[in-house]
Amino acid sequence: MNFVQTVLASTAAACIALTAPHAAHAHGVDGPREHISPAFQTPITNVPGKTMTAIVVDYKPGGVSPSHRHGQAFVVGYVLQGEIRSKVDDGEERVYHAGESWTEAPGVHHMVSENASKTKPAKLLAIFVADDNDKDLVTWDKK
Repeated sequence: MNFVQTVLASTAAACIALTAPHAAHAHGVDGPREHISPAFQTPITNVPGKTMTAIVVDYKPGGVSPSHRHGQAFVVGYVLQGEIRSKVDDGEERVYHAGESWTEAPGVHHMVSENASKTKPAKLLAIFVADDNDKDLVTWDKK
């Protein structure tokens, strides 16, 4: 398997790991669920043992994600389209607009992640920096 095939296979596996628990937790969410698509995954060559994985999260109007954690990954959220409401741990709930970003330290609790609009879609790029062997980049809260 060449490098591109390896990256695509790893990204597909990460996306499956991110999306597999959705059905079990959909009952605890008001509004339509998000749709997650893999964007890329690549080793960070100057930081041995670390990988950067990115996903695109599409929210329909009123769309939501259940509360969750990202384990030991460092996360950057970047709003590609629309407005995303986010709250981490006991911090302030904030609405981020297209072109704005935030970071999440390893181990924090992402309490709110949702489309701030009931009439327009929103799209988020989430980038994870994690250990090479960390495949559980999202752990959904049990309801």
